[in-house]
Amino acid sequence: MNSPDNSGGSAFVKDSDTDNFITDVIELSKEVPVIVDFWAPWCGPCKQLGPALEKVVNEMGGTVRMVKVNVDENQSLAGQMGVQSIPAVFAFKDGQPVDGFMGALPESEIKAFIEKLGVAAAPSPEGPDIEAAKAALEEGDLENAAKGFVAVLKEDKENIDAVAGLAVIHLEMGAPPEARRTIELLPDDKQKDPLLGPVLARIELAEKAADLGETGDLAAKVASDPNDHQARFDLALALSAAGDRGDAVDHLLEIIKRKNDWNEGAARQQLLQLFEAWGPADPVTIEGRRQLSIVLFS
Repeated sequence: MNSPDNSGGSAFVKDSDTDNFITDVIELSKEVPVIVDFWAPWCGPCKQLGPALEKVVNEMGGTVRMVKVNVDENQSLAGQMGVQSIPAVFAFKDGQPVDGFMGALPESEIKAFIEKLGVAAAPSPEGPDIEAAKAALEEGDLENAAKGFVAVLKEDKENIDAVAGLAVIHLEMGAPPEARRTIELLPDDKQKDPLLGPVLARIELAEKAADLGETGDLAAKVASDPNDHQARFDLALALSAAGDRGDAVDHLLEIIKRKNDWNEGAARQQLLQLFEAWGPADPVTIEGRRQLSIVLFS
């Protein structure tokens, strides 16, 4: 079988399979560290992790490579590597696996994982610093973050990170409509980029919460009738908008416990949207997913 074509849109990312694994991973890792991503088309977290991994690898400028392996088409290889759930990522160096993780990670943790391999990004050309803008946003410095993202977009108007950053700034300032308009400045295909998923989820949540009543009034309705699932659902959204994530999850789980199929499974769908908005590494997401599994499979 011939080696698969590079489908990562980069000289540093390619697809591989069982027949070519030794050449594409083992032998290559003797020259440069290789990240192997075991994934499948049906895997939701894989769709989030894969593009993020590719982005970081491409930013490294060739100091590390990435190989993608579809587990559906290479089950024996996945079995040999001990893959029990996906996404599963392994790092190879000097012909041997040296590190790995399972599940989706935020970009910062992906970078830390790769940096542990002893590689550094290739020097980037002078220009607007997207990482500085991201750091400012994380520190709550919205003004400097906005300046940084705008500077990036002047040079690359379709930069996904910069668009996402500006949208988050609008959300932080309480302007969901502006956040959505920022996303809509991108071409239609770019708006579907998996990296925008968490931001779009936050926008949708903010739009839903805008039409809800006060949490006190909704809580009173639930207290007077615990089976008022619509009131409890609205209360969960309002609590989420107010930052009470744990309570929001508890109320949605309560709906599932009482009537899992209420409104065609709306409570479960809403939980999943909350988890997407908060990100896979958020402690409330992790605990919420655990509790959801207990409720659904106990």
